[in-house]
Amino acid sequence: MDDVSGTLDALWRIEGSRVVATLARVTGDLAEAEDLAQEALAEALRSWPTTGVPRNPAAWLTTVARRRAIDGWRRREALDDRHRSLARDLASLADDVWQPIDDDLLRLVFTACHPALPREGKVALTLRVVASLSTAEIARLLVASVPAVQQRIVRAKRTLSEARVPFEVPDHTEWKPRLNAVLTVVYLLFTEGYAATSDDRWVRRDLADEALRVGRVLGRLLPREPEVHGLVALMELQASRFAARTDAAGDPVLLADQDRRLWDQAQLRRGLAALDRVDALGRGRGPYALQAAIAACHATAPSFAATDWERIVVLYDALLALSPGPVVRLNRAAALSMTTDGTRPALAEVEAITAGGDLATSHLVTSVRAELLQRLGRTAEARGEFLSAAAQATNDRERAWLEGKAAKLAPS
Repeated sequence: MDDVSGTLDALWRIEGSRVVATLARVTGDLAEAEDLAQEALAEALRSWPTTGVPRNPAAWLTTVARRRAIDGWRRREALDDRHRSLARDLASLADDVWQPIDDDLLRLVFTACHPALPREGKVALTLRVVASLSTAEIARLLVASVPAVQQRIVRAKRTLSEARVPFEVPDHTEWKPRLNAVLTVVYLLFTEGYAATSDDRWVRRDLADEALRVGRVLGRLLPREPEVHGLVALMELQASRFAARTDAAGDPVLLADQDRRLWDQAQLRRGLAALDRVDALGRGRGPYALQAAIAACHATAPSFAATDWERIVVLYDALLALSPGPVVRLNRAAALSMTTDGTRPALAEVEAITAGGDLATSHLVTSVRAELLQRLGRTAEARGEFLSAAAQATNDRERAWLEGKAAKLAPS
């Protein structure tokens, strides 16, 4: 049973969003689609320990869920033409054939980002159904409580059902009201893939790759939207470093220690080209494009030591003006610490963030403060901060890495 449970968990991480997207397309109801998918998972837990894992488990889950949908429609005596069409389609679908439709995931994102939902509900629901993240993972990403996130998701599903929102990519005239939420979700999905908040992996390529795929599709659909290209540029540039971000054991490798020969040069060029498209539109750089510009500074620097930190600080100043927040302030402080005589001012900024209560439960502030204290020779304090950061960390790999940093500073 444990083996089957682990297999299902891994499968759901990879294929869950596509299963739900396919079901939402044929049922027309996102909440019903997720319920059906969960019923199929429960059936798998009951039957697979006896029958074995099928050759194509994602197709098995989809088929079981479709059959349950048809049974439900028949019980309600509401099997209309759409349902009969589905039944005919099901009859011709072999259990071992998985035929995902490329646009289904995009439909799922746009449906979950419907204007009828508040922004918080859009983001939470989409991360749940598209990224298959747990409510605890979403809560950490959104810096919110688990009960609050659960309520947002429940209310969002109910609203979509009551409003009878169709499962579709809307007409282009309706994209604008949804676009900001869609970009936020794609960004958060990539962020979770880039540096996982939980799990025993530091990087989750499956999530990052899916976010990048959706971003590229949006770029083709909306060629004159600069922030779409800005987000694609950011993701391309950050993803280009994946091969160097972990060592052979899967442990984190900081930017300063990365082997730049492992960076994907083709992906770097795609990222820089996407940033050029933003500038060519002549409407200025938004928050995603500014973050991409910061990533470009790292990408084009010949070495960590030769990075133009002064320019990066200026870019963070511009980003703060457009999108103020504690995470941006913290990143700016980290960049400031790399400039000439910048370590002490950076520490003062980090301590101001701490005093303000921002990111109080996050290990990020604590770990940055630890690095700065170590750089200033305040070893005992740095060790304590690394241990505190490790206690706050929710990713197993990162926790172990922080504990290792503390151990190296232990008195002999």
